[in-house]
Amino acid sequence: MRWGPPRSWKRRPATATCRWSPSGGPASRGRLTMRSLGEVVSLSEARTTPLQTSRTARMAAKTDRDDLLFCVHLAGSGRLLQHGRMAELSEGVGVLYEARSAWDLNMMTNVHSLLLHFPRDLLPLRPAEISEGLARSMDPGSPAMRLLSGYLGQLFQLAGDLSGEQRQDAGMAGIEMLTMALRGTTPAVPDERSAGEVVLGLMRAHVRHHLGDRCLTVAELARRHHVSVRHAHALFSRLGITPAAYIREQRLLAARAMLSDQRHDLRPVSEIRAAVGLGELRTYERAFRRRFGTTPASWRRERQSQGGNALTGPASATVEAEMG
Repeated sequence: MRWGPPRSWKRRPATATCRWSPSGGPASRGRLTMRSLGEVVSLSEARTTPLQTSRTARMAAKTDRDDLLFCVHLAGSGRLLQHGRMAELSEGVGVLYEARSAWDLNMMTNVHSLLLHFPRDLLPLRPAEISEGLARSMDPGSPAMRLLSGYLGQLFQLAGDLSGEQRQDAGMAGIEMLTMALRGTTPAVPDERSAGEVVLGLMRAHVRHHLGDRCLTVAELARRHHVSVRHAHALFSRLGITPAAYIREQRLLAARAMLSDQRHDLRPVSEIRAAVGLGELRTYERAFRRRFGTTPASWRRERQSQGGNALTGPASATVEAEMG
């Protein structure tokens, strides 16, 4: 299934609507209504049933335009994967991706979204800044994102009443607002000297925020941050620890924090183990005993007998304090 405006740009009408029912994979149906905003910019509204679609590297290589697509998800949830980075999509979230690279889109619910489609060179950001902005979930609660979403929604409704020149100006205004939103959400692009520290910091934060992901291995962590496994080891050597040991340590510290927190008193030890991504129960208990000198159950009983020395902050705060 092709996801995006029609191939024809110069001869298309100001408004066009198409329906599709893609072949292969789960049956999906949808409706795409496009508003032309000049010769090379368009804004489309998509309404679909749950769908899975992708663009392979081979398909992307045949694309004759270097275009970017910015999508605001008004309703529905799913995931977009591009360049090894996964963006979680939900109501109000925005995401930028590029047409000339492979991507996978999996929407688990009915979808309502707006799609702004334009050439890369219209976005007034450096190439590295654009790359950093791809496949990142943009916070729907941020002022810039709220302003951009509202503007695109109004523009889609009113574009048919605008003159050709006004539609072109309105499209460029939307791209300028997207630039503002991206500058507020993407990581700063570092200079070469600090690049290693920044990547290491991003990898450490990723581990802490994805402890429950059983797929989070060293190889997967490296892939998600576009570095080799060897380079990941070199970065973590600055902390005097291997990536695997760091992931295991973070999970053990998070488990201990949850066992110490009164809010988790009713959760079984096995459930806490699973929540932080630790493996088989006996392996978990052995690792916990080696690290803290007692079993998870004994740790919980000891804290409860001391009158509930509970943690009130998130587990990640405790992890950060111990790992520095």
